[in-house]
Amino acid sequence: MDIALAIVVSALAMSAIVAIRYLATSGGFAWLTERVRPGHYATLKPQIRREIGWSLLSALIYGVPAGVVAWGWQEHGWTRIYTEWQAMPLWYLPLSVFLYLFAHDTWFYWTHRLMHRPYWFRIAHAVHHESRPPTAWAAMSFQPLEALSGALVIPALAFLVPIHVAMLGLVLAIMTVMGVTNHMGWEMFPKAFVHSKFGDWLITASHHQRHHERYQCNYGLYFRFWDKLCGTDRGLGAL
Repeated sequence: MDIALAIVVSALAMSAIVAIRYLATSGGFAWLTERVRPGHYATLKPQIRREIGWSLLSALIYGVPAGVVAWGWQEHGWTRIYTEWQAMPLWYLPLSVFLYLFAHDTWFYWTHRLMHRPYWFRIAHAVHHESRPPTAWAAMSFQPLEALSGALVIPALAFLVPIHVAMLGLVLAIMTVMGVTNHMGWEMFPKAFVHSKFGDWLITASHHQRHHERYQCNYGLYFRFWDKLCGTDRGLGAL
């Protein structure tokens, strides 16, 4: 198959996978919301339709670099993704997951702060903040420029940091679930966990809700490390 055609096919396949993953995960947590908080999204149907539309466009964008990675890995072995469990020490498996999450969180924190500068907010990030309040469907509701900035980091890491394909799958699962649950508009984790010493360093819906309330704070994705270090952590929202 022609190289260009092979990359296009791979990108379209990955876009479809991202879209299906989004619809399944967001749909699942939206269903859970209706069961746990009946009517919570009742007045937000026009907003949800908009969120789904932007998210499916984002899925198409996310699929392009993911498709390049998949093609480069399968056809040429260009990436640092490996399949043999013995290729790296077993202790490296959880470390690789943490490295990917921390690197992604770092990229997200600083690009997210940039997106809240007036110019960048106006041309890109305002789309995401049109969700008031955010719903389980809002996790990928991005303007294309913002979607592109988010779509590049994990594929770039795949060329730089070794990771077992199963651990990469775990990273993507954590990214998807936390992205959705942080936007649900209600806290699914027990207060004892959210207010524990461990929970104090993780981002859940309560923490991200404060970002959607005040905008200029709580920029992180997975961890509160950069918010705490840079003085942008404003605690938890009222959920």
